[in-house]
Amino acid sequence: MKKLFQGKQTRHIRRWHRYLGLATGIQFLLWTVSGLYFSWSDIDHIHGEHLKTSYEPPAFDSLLSPTQIVMPVREVSFRVINGQPYYFINNQRLYHAKNGTPKDTLTPQEAIQLAGEHVSSDLKVKQVEYLTQAGSHHEYRERPLPAYAIHYGGAGAPIAYVSAKDGKFQTIRHRAWRWFDFLWMTHTMDYRSRDDINNWLLRIFSVAGLITVCSGLLLWMVSSKRVRKMVS
Repeated sequence: MKKLFQGKQTRHIRRWHRYLGLATGIQFLLWTVSGLYFSWSDIDHIHGEHLKTSYEPPAFDSLLSPTQIVMPVREVSFRVINGQPYYFINNQRLYHAKNGTPKDTLTPQEAIQLAGEHVSSDLKVKQVEYLTQAGSHHEYRERPLPAYAIHYGGAGAPIAYVSAKDGKFQTIRHRAWRWFDFLWMTHTMDYRSRDDINNWLLRIFSVAGLITVCSGLLLWMVSSKRVRKMVS
């Protein structure tokens, strides 16, 4: 134990602490900034709840049974598109629930109308984009494609997403969510897909951070006159 308090050992500890601090300092800062943003943010606001409206789908009667349209039926979801009832059957295709007519995809106008049922009427459409791919950093990642991205004007640059194949409103994104997503990436250190909290880079920096803190405590101990007197 006394060897730790010798000048040579103290210099080694100080050197290691300095190098580790340089290596982990920027990431420590990112963890702190992102943590502050997360703790001070309203998660409902981040999810865009203030941009959404409650939607009550209309009721229908005299609908066909899904088995009258397609056999066999493994999965069925009900959709209302432009006021008309549809089944999305077997996760493959839309069919009109009254006459069985298949529907391959939504039109841009139908996507706008469907999104308008779920978002605030104050939002005005600025542009409609048709997405056939979304990379690992895209705000619509890991959701059904193709899809329509309905861009709205106004604060936060909100974008609503509607999947073109199954006619479902997916989500709405805005600037606060994009900041959250970016800071989440820096927090998890998953710079490939943003959502993997078990990546090796995070594990390595977590261990390095722990060693940095421990070396700082050790450096305080070997620099403290009171501790040195207790050991000597």
